[in-house]
Amino acid sequence: MSTTEPAEHVGRHRAAVLGSPIAHSLSPVLHRAAYEALGLTEWTYDRFDVDEAALPAFVDGLGADWAGLSLTMPLKRAVIPLLDEISETAASVETVNTLVFTEDGRRVGDNTDIPGMVAALRERGVEQVESAAILGAGATASSALATLARICTGEIVAYVRSEARAVEMRQWGERLDVGVRTADWADAAEALRFPLVVATTPTGATDALAASVPERPATLFDVLYDPWPTQLAARWSMFGGAVVSGLDLLVHQAVLQVEQMTGQVPAPVEAMRKAGEHALAHR
Repeated sequence: MSTTEPAEHVGRHRAAVLGSPIAHSLSPVLHRAAYEALGLTEWTYDRFDVDEAALPAFVDGLGADWAGLSLTMPLKRAVIPLLDEISETAASVETVNTLVFTEDGRRVGDNTDIPGMVAALRERGVEQVESAAILGAGATASSALATLARICTGEIVAYVRSEARAVEMRQWGERLDVGVRTADWADAAEALRFPLVVATTPTGATDALAASVPERPATLFDVLYDPWPTQLAARWSMFGGAVVSGLDLLVHQAVLQVEQMTGQVPAPVEAMRKAGEHALAHR
């Protein structure tokens, strides 16, 4: 692995995560750990509290020393009009979490959440499933659906709380060319028997489901990471099921960001994971 900054990135050594609120973000911990492991001593990675209204002026004010930005809520769609180019993956879910500045100053948007989910699952030995369930229908659910479109060969069922959310998930399915059946949240315990369950809900939303974990659960991907484990994830692990956490997702999407921004491939996955685990343990 090379530990020197590639020539095409000389002069561009600044990056940051933007969002509002942003103080909780683990991105600086992960990216700085990667820079240290790669020997990129000149590189810096910061966090800035930026809302939708302030985003255009912030991006316009960045100098030639900027390599890229990580974007979190509420900026993942607000950034799209500011881009010169958007990847097919990001366009498929209308969500950008990565902005890379090219050498000639162009702004290129990408979504590393989706390939990050795929990589996190692959790390646990899940490369293809016959069916899957999604718990929830928020912003993360569309990325989960795009992920399942790549690895699920059969039925995908989304458990949602309202008809409006059900319609939204079916529309995402049409956009992604994947069949989605929607079911009422009241029946969400059924989801736990699928080969893969992806929980995309806020903290506490799946706690009541913990008592319904089957005796031999398969794989749970819970996108939360703080606090961890969730009640559902803890019960799942206790029964011997495989669990993929939100930290796994955060690390793998950050790995792809580091590679795109610095040109260093591969990024140091384990160093980034250990840094994230250490930071969470001391919160």
